[in-house]
Amino acid sequence: HAPVCAPSRTGIILGRHATSVGAEPMRSMVSLPAEITMFPQELAKAGYYCTNNSKEDYSVEKPGKVWHESSAKAHYRNRAPNQPFFAVFNDTITHESQIRNKHRITRDPASISLPPYWPDTPEVRRDWCQYLDRIEEMDAGVGKKLAELERAGLADSTVVVFFSDHGSGMPRHKRWAGNSGLRVPLLVHVPTRWSSRAASHLKPGTASDRLAGLVDLGPSMLGLAGIEPPPGLTGRDFLSSKAGSPPPILFGHRSRMDERLDLVRSAFDGRFVLIRNFHLQRPHGQHLAYQFETPTTKVWKGLFDKGMLTPVQARFWGPREAEELYDLDSDPHETVNLVTNPSFKADADRLRGLLRAHLLATRDLGFVPEGMLESLRGATPPMAWGAKDAQYPLERLLDAALLAAQRGGDTARVLALANESHPGFRYWAAMGAAARPDLSATWKPMLEKLLSDPSPSVRVAAADALARVLPSEAGKARETLLAAVSLKTHGLPATLEALNALDALGPVNRDETARLKKGLAGEDKVSPRLRNYTERLMESLAEKNK
Repeated sequence: HAPVCAPSRTGIILGRHATSVGAEPMRSMVSLPAEITMFPQELAKAGYYCTNNSKEDYSVEKPGKVWHESSAKAHYRNRAPNQPFFAVFNDTITHESQIRNKHRITRDPASISLPPYWPDTPEVRRDWCQYLDRIEEMDAGVGKKLAELERAGLADSTVVVFFSDHGSGMPRHKRWAGNSGLRVPLLVHVPTRWSSRAASHLKPGTASDRLAGLVDLGPSMLGLAGIEPPPGLTGRDFLSSKAGSPPPILFGHRSRMDERLDLVRSAFDGRFVLIRNFHLQRPHGQHLAYQFETPTTKVWKGLFDKGMLTPVQARFWGPREAEELYDLDSDPHETVNLVTNPSFKADADRLRGLLRAHLLATRDLGFVPEGMLESLRGATPPMAWGAKDAQYPLERLLDAALLAAQRGGDTARVLALANESHPGFRYWAAMGAAARPDLSATWKPMLEKLLSDPSPSVRVAAADALARVLPSEAGKARETLLAAVSLKTHGLPATLEALNALDALGPVNRDETARLKKGLAGEDKVSPRLRNYTERLMESLAEKNK
């Protein structure tokens, strides 16, 4: 459901999409309403010994004690005699960081096949070989865990579930809200002793084409344990004897990825993938510092800058479409966008309708920017704040976002958004201008007015759009953005929004750098895992000065 670790694990541990709790931006660390639990807490209430070895890294604050043990030493062997257990073992050997660690590769790079969207270079082949080698190492590690169960005499009484939290760490896999970033393996072993509790569709030694998502894991574990899931979970039990019919569609999401902003939602029905992009001014391939440590990313972008890629390879770095539709039966690598093909209009319309219904039913909180969400909700958990339509008029905001995120369309309606009382609409007015930079004369009065908007997020979006549609006004936009960088006044998310817009404008001079450093005062009080996002953006700005 999410193509990056923390939001994905948030969905897993909550049994609900991270978008419904405001935790879809990477490591947003939002609070939860008091009644929301993580599913191991429900297992613990029923007497299970729950361990996590060892990675947590959620995008929410934990609602109290979740695990009996959560560390590199956590293990089910520490439970009381005969106590039932639920144990998670995380293996990071296939993580993005391991692809670039220059391990010795065991296979011939010339023998592997590459997806058509990557350039065929020695660096890309080596990185992909490294990943395939790491999978073999991971497989051996899983074998050791299964052998450990055997030695403990638990193999015939333990359900084992194997999965990954997102696609591989290669670019256009990790962080991509299409199939290559969201499709993951799922292997389930149900021993005979558990067969009466297991779903009838689980047949030994077979594969199933039933749709299942990672948000379904929690409700499934509770179902197998005979525990009634808490109300409100969006995940669906697919493993226990109480499992209902399969869902017709699965949903994915991408928002802020580390230091870079974005908003993407997707839907998958087993054959077609529909991707809806809402930040049309940003390419899929934004410059994420961590992703650019991978040789493939650097080489791929370098060849794009030199104009040496095929059209299929260049799409990742160029302007993106508002919508993308891929038929995985004929195009498993998602390279041919069918969204304007009349032959597939019915499929596109069907997926659009299902995606819209999902966004509304789950109260997706991504339709105001992260900084605005933090400002409007105050100390109220995002999920509780967003439940009230008076505070978060989701259906109207979704319509505004869909209107804004187009290359053309009704500009009069976009302009009208700037006069709405809710700042979310004014934000989408500015985003609508950024998506249509060729209409500069149309947007200038609106954007200049929004530069003095009460909402920092609106001011930032207006300044970013103004600099894009009227480069001659870049100085005015820059001044607005420099003033918006203030951790003390505006908080981290809004500051990240301003730094992103400044980075798009180009280099900053010495005086501007000093102003930015002053605005980042108090950075030492920000969590180190979040602080490095501002540091990466400042490094990007400094790099532009060279």
